[in-house]
Amino acid sequence: MNQWQHGRMNSDVNNPHDGLQSLVGMEVSAVSFVRDYVELHFDGPVLRALSNPTGVYGGREWRFPAPGSLDLMHRYIGKTVDGCQEDSGRALALHFGDHLFVIPLDDGSSLGPESAHLVGVDRDGGTSPLGGMRIW
Repeated sequence: MNQWQHGRMNSDVNNPHDGLQSLVGMEVSAVSFVRDYVELHFDGPVLRALSNPTGVYGGREWRFPAPGSLDLMHRYIGKTVDGCQEDSGRALALHFGDHLFVIPLDDGSSLGPESAHLVGVDRDGGTSPLGGMRIW
């Protein structure tokens, strides 16, 4: 079992029963745009969307990289995950109250063989596959 930063959550992202569930109760600390993918940071763990994410924020639907999506995605910073869904082969979803962040997993949405990564933290508290890594 790995201890997430700040003692928020005990989980193992390699455990197929944990995965996204390990992020429930954690706050988004950063949204990063890296070339052609997006990352949600959680003060340690990182959820990487390799397929273009979609969602709803404040009642407004968005689809990355459409105009306006970056502005809406930044608003997730400071929000706490209060639920999640994992529909294998279709989508991953994080719930933030009335807001939703979705990573499509279907073949038509994936830009390569992988659609998402959840990277854990190592013993020193740094983001690292040594802390566990889940790949969809």
